Amino acid sequence: MREAAGFTQEELAGRAGLTARGISDLERGVRKRPYPHTVRSLADALGLPEEKRASLLASVPRRTTTATRATGSELALPPAPPAPLVGRERELGEMVVFLGKPSARLLTLTGPGGVGKTSLAMQATREAIGLFPDGVVFVALAPLGDPALVLPTVLKSLGLREAAGQTPREHLREYLREKRLLLVLDNFEHLTEAAPGVPALIEACPKIVVVVTSRSPLRVRGEQEYPVGPLALPSTNLSPAPEVVSGSPSGHLFLERARAASPTFELTGANAGAVASICWRLDGLPLALELAAARVRFLGPAALLSRLDLALEAGGARDLPQRQRTMRATLDWSYELLSEAEKDLLARLSVFAGGFTLEAVEAVGGDEESGDESDVLLPLGNLVEQSLVLAEPDGEGVRYRMLEPIRQYAREKLQGDREVSLRHARYFLALAEEAEPLLRGGDQVEWLDKLEVENGNLRAAIGKSLETGDVRTAARFGWALRMYWTLRARQGEGRLLMEQTLERDSGELPARTRARALNALAVCMYGSGNPERMISISEESVALFRQAGDRDGEAHAPGMIGFAALQMGDLDRATTIFEKVLEKLREQRDAWTAAHILNHLAVAPLRRGDYRRAAGYAEEALGLTQQTGDRLAAQTALQILAQSAWASGEHEEATRYFRASLLFASELADRVNVAYCMQGLAVAAWSLGETRRAALLLGAAESLLEAAAAPLYAWADHDLHQMAADDIRERLGTQAWEEARDEGRAMTLEQAVEYALAIDEASPE
Repeated sequence: MREAAGFTQEELAGRAGLTARGISDLERGVRKRPYPHTVRSLADALGLPEEKRASLLASVPRRTTTATRATGSELALPPAPPAPLVGRERELGEMVVFLGKPSARLLTLTGPGGVGKTSLAMQATREAIGLFPDGVVFVALAPLGDPALVLPTVLKSLGLREAAGQTPREHLREYLREKRLLLVLDNFEHLTEAAPGVPALIEACPKIVVVVTSRSPLRVRGEQEYPVGPLALPSTNLSPAPEVVSGSPSGHLFLERARAASPTFELTGANAGAVASICWRLDGLPLALELAAARVRFLGPAALLSRLDLALEAGGARDLPQRQRTMRATLDWSYELLSEAEKDLLARLSVFAGGFTLEAVEAVGGDEESGDESDVLLPLGNLVEQSLVLAEPDGEGVRYRMLEPIRQYAREKLQGDREVSLRHARYFLALAEEAEPLLRGGDQVEWLDKLEVENGNLRAAIGKSLETGDVRTAARFGWALRMYWTLRARQGEGRLLMEQTLERDSGELPARTRARALNALAVCMYGSGNPERMISISEESVALFRQAGDRDGEAHAPGMIGFAALQMGDLDRATTIFEKVLEKLREQRDAWTAAHILNHLAVAPLRRGDYRRAAGYAEEALGLTQQTGDRLAAQTALQILAQSAWASGEHEEATRYFRASLLFASELADRVNVAYCMQGLAVAAWSLGETRRAALLLGAAESLLEAAAAPLYAWADHDLHQMAADDIRERLGTQAWEEARDEGRAMTLEQAVEYALAIDEASPE
């Protein structure tokens, strides 16, 4: 069997946690009665199918004594993980600490199939072996089909045989009563009826400690559950540096396994993005990463990324158990343990993208015919216990999600896909339309955050609506989400979705709905550098609002034409449009839109040097935001006031305005306007001689604008900070300039804001 698997004696010994001498003795017949746990370790290392495994175990001669135990050296070494553990240092440390506590009795490692519970248990028990003078016994339960066989299997793994007149439970209790021993029960999830026997054994044998691996907790007295999660992902998959990818646990694992498959494989700047994307697509699930990495011997990372599903279906290493040879086999094992209600709900949950709430599950996954939404609670709880659904803290509540390989598997099981997708779209459309008016007021940050959390679901709902030809629903989403897309730097996403919606409209959209979709597209195009098309789209939108008799739409939609005119430099046309729009908005008492129009009305005098007039418009806009609570218009007004003050020589006043604007923009997580404020504060630092601080702030702003695709809003001054940057580079020298700028570029949004707001506390250089 060893030769058929292609292993040397040393290789097999390493995989099975034995010595090469021990393998040699077995093959030569010197050692005739190996202990069952030794044979099981060999079967695992050889990757034997179930029938050959059973044949090998059956060939072991029975021992003649009733209570003969293996020697300490035999029991002392549990099997080694088939490959070195990667990225589990924290978990290993926590497990060893737990096992060393006097109160430790039962630890259950839970998690989805393929997350690495068995390997973690193997390594942790090897590291804790000194705590157990009577050894460690590793019992593989996966081959068992009957819960009644658990205790007899433990008995055999200890090198004992069943004795006449004693049950396996009695025999175990007698043998283990005084032993300080660690018992590892691997893969318990399909044998949960035997779970009550574990605490009973622990109670009768006060010195033993039991570690269980299972996809669900045992739910017995004294159990300490330890959830094993996926490996942490690279911080980004957008042009990451190779060290960013290799420095993450999931990237490190992929790299190690890829090199094992192809020793010449290297992580480079060219392929790091594809490797990071593979880690993200596979949600850091170790088995999936290992199966995918094995394919690099004939597929580059980019090709592998586009063929991940096929890669996960290909056979894995021969020393893996049969149920883990492919990702599908692993998930089949879990799926078959579910009830019909759980299988049905799992399939329905696959329609969610990026997680979901209990309310969403009840609306989308409940039984629509019975009208009883509460019927999802029990099966959902069971799916969480089976580690097929993750439950994660979310503020004061809980949010659920499925690892992406599991979600894709469940998606294949979904029957009635259109019905479930429609319910999903209806639920999230209702959420978006509830949010739309609230994005303009004092609760806008809370609602922006809600939409951001659900962005995956919103995108999926729009995409499915377009796929099924439901352009009306897609158009309604566009109108509801236009300000969210703008404020969270998702204009490119919104623009693409609205362009697809309008392209697929063959005349079924009512005039008002199409007008709103056109307006949403224009909003997402603002700052994109194509003002001519923005004008054309907005003119069609105005005409359709008029045709539909929508006075509100007809009043505010021309404002987008004015925004485009500003970008084209046509200040007179923009001013004329804004004055007419503002007059109508005042008649309708639309303070929210009026504040934004006033801010743009200020741009023409700002550019012409009439700073007092520009500041007057901005102050009026700022006053309106005190009524509405709109932070977007407030931070824009403050930026205009800052520019007016700076140009008037009032630099301290300008700095205060930029800081106040930055506070509003950071509350909104509006990366674009955060960056504009940082540029203003960089100029302030430069004027005080704080050149390195200014360079760092310019670097942070540059990075934020790149991430947001750098829209060019009309009120921003794009010349002054460039002049400052040129002077700073000259003063610092190229190397110091680049070092400071790169330090700023590496900052997170939160770090950059904190640094920028502390600018006046720094001493001049």
